[in-house]
Amino acid sequence: MNDPSYYQYVPHQSYPPLPPVVQHPPPSVGPWSTGILDCHQDYRNCCFTLWCPCIAFGRIAEILDEGQTSCRFNGFIYAMLTFMAMPCTISCLYRTKLRQRYLLEEKPFNDCFIHCLCELCSLCQEYRELQNRGVEMSLGWEGNMEMARRTTAMQPAPVDGGMVR
Repeated sequence: MNDPSYYQYVPHQSYPPLPPVVQHPPPSVGPWSTGILDCHQDYRNCCFTLWCPCIAFGRIAEILDEGQTSCRFNGFIYAMLTFMAMPCTISCLYRTKLRQRYLLEEKPFNDCFIHCLCELCSLCQEYRELQNRGVEMSLGWEGNMEMARRTTAMQPAPVDGGMVR
């Protein structure tokens, strides 16, 4: 260890160059399945959201939270914020979550501005979007997962090559 050559600088070995980093383009953002003012496409949804916005929001939030929070809990939070005239403070966060999950455009305005401008139209659009993507809103997260499990279990197993003698 006292040998001075032990501490001498040794040049780096030559390593092969690293492969180039492949940069994938960002995923493309697409349009909503319905417009913000397309409430007339589903009158039932429109009336439900108009008369029961707490439940509509609760269902949307439960689905987007993947069952981590319940419809009742989210509806209660929404009702409390509604009494303080601030329901858009929480609902715009779920609009952002929905947009990010399904790669939807942030149109015609910013999520929070849309919810502050027309809360009920925004909730209707989000509810319709989830329905149009195959979610049965009245079943909640667990009900939709159970339905998916049953559908998967009922599909016949693929047969490789057919029958052989």
